[in-house]
Amino acid sequence: MPMPDLNLLITLDALLSEGSVARAARRLRLSPSAMSRALARLRDVTGDPLLVRAGRGLTPTPRALELRERVHALVLDAESALRPAGTLRLDSLQRSFTLRCSDGFAENFGPRLLERLQGEAPGVRLHFLPKRDKDNAPLRDGLVDLDTGVVGHGAGPELRVRMLFRDRFVGAVRAGHPLATGAIDAARYAAGRHVMVARRGGLVGPVDEALNAQGLRRDVAVTVGGFATALALARASDLIATVPERHTGHLRAGLHSFALPLTLAEITISMIWHPRLDADPAQQWLRACVKAVCDEQLAAEAAV
Repeated sequence: MPMPDLNLLITLDALLSEGSVARAARRLRLSPSAMSRALARLRDVTGDPLLVRAGRGLTPTPRALELRERVHALVLDAESALRPAGTLRLDSLQRSFTLRCSDGFAENFGPRLLERLQGEAPGVRLHFLPKRDKDNAPLRDGLVDLDTGVVGHGAGPELRVRMLFRDRFVGAVRAGHPLATGAIDAARYAAGRHVMVARRGGLVGPVDEALNAQGLRRDVAVTVGGFATALALARASDLIATVPERHTGHLRAGLHSFALPLTLAEITISMIWHPRLDADPAQQWLRACVKAVCDEQLAAEAAV
């Protein structure tokens, strides 16, 4: 079998990303006729028309849609492998980074992180992507630069992980709530009505397991998808929110927080990235900034 022309991957990535022969040609600095010839070769190699006429434009075939993300990931891998490390010049760095995290992390650490990034590299832009699940495909596909959270059992062994901090769960209620005064034991905590954060739809978590071990069960009146929503409901009602302490420092402002009357293991919050980004100086700088911001906040908490 003859060696395939791997340059066609770059051409295919441009065509599928742009959806236009003319725009793909400009992106790769080729003439439209050269790009048309390349598209003809790609059609011959793949056995599929890839892009077909639809009115005045082109539309991708099902095969093209199937290939688009795979080809883009391959091109990103190749560019990363061939990019020289060089010297990072933060004052002239023009990059956009996507950080996937929970709403609590973005609310609590985001302002300091943005301040640090803008102070060192004004040309950098940061995109916070909500973390709906623990699927690592966005890291592998190059859609996410850095992920934060608890590392799940399904995390790929190739991924890189560095601990940021440990956190614990606390309760939060509105000012004037019955639990805002007096001692709180497990029975009193369980007797209230609760708002539960359940991103994947589960109704039983570590809190429920700890209560069950004592023969208790809490009344979960509502489930939500994020910490910010849970705390907003607790602020406006008699619901009890149970949230990670450090994740939600700013979000809990004005609420009464209390230690849970339960024995729960701490959770470890880490940052996770794909090994293709290990040697990229800009990515190394981004990870160092995230770690520094978390360390600074932990030091400030310890000093109080």
